[in-house]
Amino acid sequence: MSSQRVPATEDSISAAKEKTAAEAIPLLYGILEDPSSSSEALKNKELAITDLSDRLREVGRAEELQSLLTKLRPFFSLIPKAKTAKLVRGIIDSVAKIPGTSDLQISLCKEIVQWTRAEKRTFLSQRIEARLAALLMESKEYSEALNLLSGLIKEVRRLDDKLLLVEIDLLESKLHFALRNLPKAKAALTAARTAANAVYVPPAQQGTIDLQSGILHAEEKDYKTAYSYFFEAFEAFNTLADPQAIYGLKYMLLCKIMVNQAEDVAGIISSPKVGLQYKGPELDAMKAIADAHSKRSLKLFETALQNFKNELDEDPIVHRHLSALYDTLQEQNLCRLIEPFSRVEIAHIAELIELPSHQVEKKLSQMILDKKFAGTLDQGAGCLIIFDYPKTDAIYPVTLETISNMEKVVDSLYASKLLGFIIWPYGLWQRRTGLKSLERGAGEALSASRVVGECSPNRAVTTLSFTCLGHGLVSEACAELLEDDPLSPCNRLAVLQKVGTGEMR
Repeated sequence: MSSQRVPATEDSISAAKEKTAAEAIPLLYGILEDPSSSSEALKNKELAITDLSDRLREVGRAEELQSLLTKLRPFFSLIPKAKTAKLVRGIIDSVAKIPGTSDLQISLCKEIVQWTRAEKRTFLSQRIEARLAALLMESKEYSEALNLLSGLIKEVRRLDDKLLLVEIDLLESKLHFALRNLPKAKAALTAARTAANAVYVPPAQQGTIDLQSGILHAEEKDYKTAYSYFFEAFEAFNTLADPQAIYGLKYMLLCKIMVNQAEDVAGIISSPKVGLQYKGPELDAMKAIADAHSKRSLKLFETALQNFKNELDEDPIVHRHLSALYDTLQEQNLCRLIEPFSRVEIAHIAELIELPSHQVEKKLSQMILDKKFAGTLDQGAGCLIIFDYPKTDAIYPVTLETISNMEKVVDSLYASKLLGFIIWPYGLWQRRTGLKSLERGAGEALSASRVVGECSPNRAVTTLSFTCLGHGLVSEACAELLEDDPLSPCNRLAVLQKVGTGEMR
């Protein structure tokens, strides 16, 4: 940045704009060297910074943009914080537009966060941290990104910055989805929608929310709902001429294929609104997959995957669903081919389906284990043996139901027997004491009978034995026997039976 000092005037700015990038960069640096701090000079320096960041981006000098931010810190103390935030974010955007600068962007954001924290520029710090979390997610540093967001969300909620909260919740949803945690991804997306309802959300942000909603619904196999969300996202991005519109359109076509409506793909692609504006490898890839699916051809499917590897395999959303679609298509073809046979060579099946024998053998073994059909592989002979599906005997479920009913009957009889032993001590007690209060005996018997319904039979017997002890219905020797803790409930019941028949008192 060692350049000759140039006055920060409108003429200098105009002169720089008329020059090439190589000629304009030293001139713009010279404008920033002007010591003047008048309002006009500060305004022209802001224009010079914006122009300089664009020129450095054109020539791909990302490191110089990073050093520019450090050099401009004294200047930032002279202008309002809102303008500082705009300039800083503009320079970061310029770095982001230079290919292969992900690591540089992360280090740049970390450096800016430290500076903003020290300068107590909370507004700018929170937005740079959100951007840092997004960069960490792109670099697959998921744990670090989640840790950063967890603290950031608390700060933003305390300040009630709804618009930033929408961005952070949406980013959190993407992070959890990348970690295959679908419940948390849905919860974060719901939080983003709730915050978005309380504030005006720019169309681009709303399109991003709809795109994420479609992705989550597609993950749950709800492709019809996902299609509607992708359509809304495409409409929003298309209106803004946003590059993300192609992803909304691409995922729309994916949903059509997944619901067996591949014939609609060609019509969507050939429509005037889509065909001319978004024609390219992304749509060609989806059209090839749709053709393969319509013809139920695994060979065409694999050819499409090979010819459009960047558009299909490199996109994790498309790759995941196409993998499931390929497996389903392969299973359907294999089931159709082996249906006429009871014994068939694996090589013959591989020839019919136009796939390598080892791949067919592996898939058949997997289908047998998953019980997609009954059979076994004779690897020595290289054959597949198919069995008829065994008929399910209807007597088994009926037998299980009968056993269950018998269990209920036995429990009911046992409970009735216990209830008889519960009522009997009160009658004995009435005879011994000469009391004729049937109401009291009936009431206590009813209370005791509830024990049978509320606890286990063993516990009911134990309760019965101590009830007899409490009323003095047994002798001291019998009482000592019933009070013996090691005595099992069954033995207590035997003692009470002997008391009832008169064998023991």
